[in-house]
This record gives sequence, C-alpha cells and structure tokens, in this order.
Amino acid sequence: MKSAKEQVLDFYQSAGILNKNYCLDVLHEDVKLEWYSSKGHLVLELNDILALSKDLRLSYFDLRTDVYDILHEDNKVMIRYAYYVRTFENSDEELLLAHFFTSWELKENKFYRGVQMSQL
Repeated sequence: MKSAKEQVLDFYQSAGILNKNYCLDVLHEDVKLEWYSSKGHLVLELNDILALSKDLRLSYFDLRTDVYDILHEDNKVMIRYAYYVRTFENSDEELLLAHFFTSWELKENKFYRGVQMSQL
C-alpha cells in the first residue's frame, strides 16, 4: 500500500484530476475541499470535484503539474505546485493556469478533507 505522500504525489503528477475514474478511485465519498481562489471561498464535495474534472477535460488539451514542495505527517500531506495547460486552440503553447498550495487529510487511503489556495 502506498503512503499518503505517494498517493497525493501520484494524483498530481499524473494529472489525475482529468480522469473521472481515477478521481472516483482516490476521492473519499464524503470528500470536502475548501478552496480559496480569486473567485472567493468555495466548498467542493465529490460531485463538484467531478464536475471540475469534466470542465478541465473539456477545456484543456493537456495539463502538467510542477511540484515544488511536498510535506507529510501520517495521513496529512501538504503540496505546493503549479498547473500548466495547453488549450485545444493552441496546443503548442503551454500556459500557467495557477500556483496552488493544498493540504489533504486521507481517510481509508482516500482524499478526505482538503484546503486549497490558488493564485495566477
């Protein structure tokens, strides 16, 4: 079984957010992600995260993660990263989507509680 750190790192480095089945495998059925973004404070549950996954799949040709830091203690993991995307209209140009700082608590080996901050 993978450690919490390995699970979180795998999810972000594989662009797991783009894969609905992968999301269903790693997200707890009672997952909750608090997201502080330029749109304000959002609280996302499983169906919201799956909708975000679909929106990202439909909006971007490719998504790449650049991980800067990852810290962990037991079932809690904090990761700092940036998402880079390529659009369908211009697949040759990679654009910065945003910088992120996310803290996850895993329960039953699944993403359970998260807090995320992002900035372009």
